[in-house]
Amino acid sequence: MTTGLHPGEAPQDPRPTGNHSLPTQERVGDGTGHADSRTRSSVITARAAASFEPVGRSVATARSFVRDTLQGWGFADIVDDAVVLTSELVTNAVVHAGTSADVLCLRSDDGVRVEVADHYPEREIPLQATAINMGSPDREGGRGLQLCAALASRWGVEYTPTRKQVWFQLHLPERAVGTRAAGPSLPAHLLPLADGRVRVAVVQIDRTGSINAWNEDAEELFGYAAEKVTGKPLTDFAAWPHTPGTSTGIVEALQLSRWEGSYGIRCADGRVTPVYASHLRVRDTSGEPSTVCLLVRDHERAVLQTPLRGGPAPDTGAGAEGQTTDPFEVFIGSPAPDDLDGLLQRTVERARDMLDGDSAFLLLATDDETELEVRASTGLPSARQRFARVPVEAGPGRYGSARMPAVHEDLTVVPGAVPLLGGTGMRSVVTVPLKVEGRLTGSLGVAAESPGRYSNEEALRLQFAADRIALAVESARLGELERLRRGSLSFLVEASDLLAGTLDRDQTLALMAQMTVPTLATWCAVYTIADQASEPYLSYVLHEDEERIDGLKALLSKISPPDPVPTPGARVWSAPATAAHDAALRTSMRSLGLGERTSLTSGIGTTLATAAAVGGETVVLPLVARNRVIGMLTLGKPSDEHFRQEILELAEDLSRRAALALDNARLYSERTAISQSLQRSLLPPELPQIEGVEVEVIYRAAGEGNEVGGDFYDLFPIRDGAYGFAIGDVCGTGPEAAAVTGLARHALRLLAREGYGGPAVLERLNSAILDEGARSRFLTLLYGELWPQEDGSAVLKVVCAGHPLPLRLRQDGTVEPAAEPQPLLGVMEDLELYEQTVTLDPGDVLLCVTDGVTERREGTRMLGDDGLTDVLTTCTGLTAGAVAARIMRAVERFASDAPSDDMAILAMRVPGLQTD
Repeated sequence: MTTGLHPGEAPQDPRPTGNHSLPTQERVGDGTGHADSRTRSSVITARAAASFEPVGRSVATARSFVRDTLQGWGFADIVDDAVVLTSELVTNAVVHAGTSADVLCLRSDDGVRVEVADHYPEREIPLQATAINMGSPDREGGRGLQLCAALASRWGVEYTPTRKQVWFQLHLPERAVGTRAAGPSLPAHLLPLADGRVRVAVVQIDRTGSINAWNEDAEELFGYAAEKVTGKPLTDFAAWPHTPGTSTGIVEALQLSRWEGSYGIRCADGRVTPVYASHLRVRDTSGEPSTVCLLVRDHERAVLQTPLRGGPAPDTGAGAEGQTTDPFEVFIGSPAPDDLDGLLQRTVERARDMLDGDSAFLLLATDDETELEVRASTGLPSARQRFARVPVEAGPGRYGSARMPAVHEDLTVVPGAVPLLGGTGMRSVVTVPLKVEGRLTGSLGVAAESPGRYSNEEALRLQFAADRIALAVESARLGELERLRRGSLSFLVEASDLLAGTLDRDQTLALMAQMTVPTLATWCAVYTIADQASEPYLSYVLHEDEERIDGLKALLSKISPPDPVPTPGARVWSAPATAAHDAALRTSMRSLGLGERTSLTSGIGTTLATAAAVGGETVVLPLVARNRVIGMLTLGKPSDEHFRQEILELAEDLSRRAALALDNARLYSERTAISQSLQRSLLPPELPQIEGVEVEVIYRAAGEGNEVGGDFYDLFPIRDGAYGFAIGDVCGTGPEAAAVTGLARHALRLLAREGYGGPAVLERLNSAILDEGARSRFLTLLYGELWPQEDGSAVLKVVCAGHPLPLRLRQDGTVEPAAEPQPLLGVMEDLELYEQTVTLDPGDVLLCVTDGVTERREGTRMLGDDGLTDVLTTCTGLTAGAVAARIMRAVERFASDAPSDDMAILAMRVPGLQTD
């Protein structure tokens, strides 16, 4: 893979240059079916390029390349979309088109462009007038262009005779650095009008509502000298309310930390001057609160008013009577934050200020409207309450439902009426629903430590505010859900790729835990179930703090595992938190000398830190594969923390993929174990010691041990002083080949010990193989019998039935075949076989191999019989073990690729008589 980064320059076009017979054509599209490539004319500030081979692993590598590139450029907001689109397009190139893929990332002043090109030469060039059929979204493949249309700002397809390129453009969010709120840049004739000098009255109000400061502009605007108004309440001069539709009074507005809006001031001449005001509550060095009021004439409101989000500046040239302020802006006091959490936090703070409460909270409804999830609070232990869930219908009657406003004057009279406030010291509370088009979307509440603080009037005021904020909250929530969905899609794509990349059970368990911690949970435990009669077994434990793993594992091993319930979805499991709390309590009591007199290290030894680490919400998700529960995925949070619903849904998706990967790993492990056990049964358990003859065998199985059959060897005693040996190769692999291999090895031993000679043994074996019918396989076999002699030599009688000929190495270095070729077994019924006698003199070597040795290839070259002979001539004077090792080393070095066929080497050497 090659990459390049060149910041600060316009890159060359990566497309091939030169004259082509066909002009480049484009098919372009966006969310409406159109797009253009004019973004290529933008100033390119950085580029990154990489090429990927046409193999499956390149998809994951390409995702990592794009993710690292965009994060390095600081574009975290669009990383997930770019990764998902790149994954689909590179998959199309390297998997479906079967060519290498070129990925180019371009950074410009208006966004990021990513181009993915393949080299498939026979792609049809579409006509631009032809409608584009993207196919069904439920299809397994072909979703690349659909995703481009859904996620990209612009996208397109470009064709050349030898290349197809798909590109997409992602725009960056408009976030001017350091700009809190700003309006558009307008030409001079569109700016609001002002009567001469713009005067800003500065009026300061003390905590009682009385005026204690009045500047010169205030005197000019309203006609009162400072000494005439100082010490008098502002309510004596304010004509309130001037903003239609608001129920907030001047007294309440002066208590808010920030407020903007319109009202009137009665001037010295008796007339009411409409003003636009901005109030800011401050405190002096002694802690005394006061409110600073900035006032301008209402038609000059642009001087003070915060611009509306996403729209042009208000038309301030209209009369005062036509001016209104957005009630949402009145309540919030500033534009809504870009993120949902910021908006919700701002809302609860303003609600608490508006009703002069001690705390406030806001809950959002789940999609099915059966539960409310705590998303923001102030004045409450937010870390403990965040993402906690309470039912929408808590009891009978209107006061038990979040769908209606409710006022509780004293919670001590009705304990449990508001579960969220249990143990917080709050006595009175008012709650109102947030609704959009009649659908419950949340609940807003304000509470106070003293009883009887709130009445129906406060409930109506809070409901008015909730009605104004509900649509903005729902819009921000949907935006957050969309971002989470895209991030979840990217997460699941990478998780599926990782899980599909291994068939090792232990590695699959580790991947499951590492993908959930810390992305989805603080800690994770995986239980596995071997079969339906087995109990769940704690197989893997992981915590984001490695120092907590041992304590967590000890804790979980002492409690009963969760029940293997196949019902989909996450269910709460309270046992870990309860056990951790009890163990920590016992440890603390022992450290104080209370309770049983035992060592501090006795029991499960859970420390207070371990208890805090697992004391939050714990959920269990079943691992179901092929309609069977094979385990449970347990996710946990530290003390008093809860999971949000979107995280649980993502965890459920992950658990389904992980369950299938884990079951595949189990099946593969079982198959491998069976294959290896069967393979071992097809080979002799050990070789006998033959006096006067050195014997060495080397066996190398091709692949990863998941196939049986193929090559085999054997060496066994026949009777006193005589031994049988065999080396053979069954056609094919798998169970049917293994059946012939087992038949051959056991039949050879049985027939030889019954006293049959070599030809008779092989003829009867041939009949047995043919009797297998359709399951039979042809077999090449070298069989012989060995008799060591008193003079130090050895006599052999061999039959070579279609097998590579045995080679004899003499002491002088000459090599010659030790037998003649004869028909192989398992093909013809009537065989006329004969045996040949060979005498090995002291120092001679007999080498027998399977065709995996002689057919070793490197490109068009093959080792062959001649190559094997050349290697054997260099083995003069070596022991049988050294000869076999040298042959195997030469075969392995002949080619760089791993062997594609099984190999067996049987070397026998007669060392001769030993003399003192």
